Amino acid sequence: MTATLYGIKNCDTMKKAWTFLDQAGVAYDFHDYKKAGIDRATLEGWVRQLGWEVLLNRAGTTFKKLPDADKAGIDEAKAITLMLAQPSMIKRPVLHHGGKLYVGFKPETYAQLSD
Repeated sequence: MTATLYGIKNCDTMKKAWTFLDQAGVAYDFHDYKKAGIDRATLEGWVRQLGWEVLLNRAGTTFKKLPDADKAGIDEAKAITLMLAQPSMIKRPVLHHGGKLYVGFKPETYAQLSD
């Protein structure tokens, strides 16, 4: 079974995830948000499964640089619109493996993938 790892190339957390998956022998495809974007159906599916609050990266520089008006009153629809417009606002990495989604990199969680 091949997993899909979503994110951007120039991210330290992504590099940790790649290294871990490579060393564990977990096969994966990489989907680069910067080059390929993210389609609405995929993002909306993630939001239904995880909630927009889990996916929206409020700590990143892309979000912090938004005008205050864009940061105010965020709800699901607004969060989806922001993440579609600037996918680097989606927390990284998002790993789709075995029908499940994992957001962020935690070695203990990833260690269970090869079991």
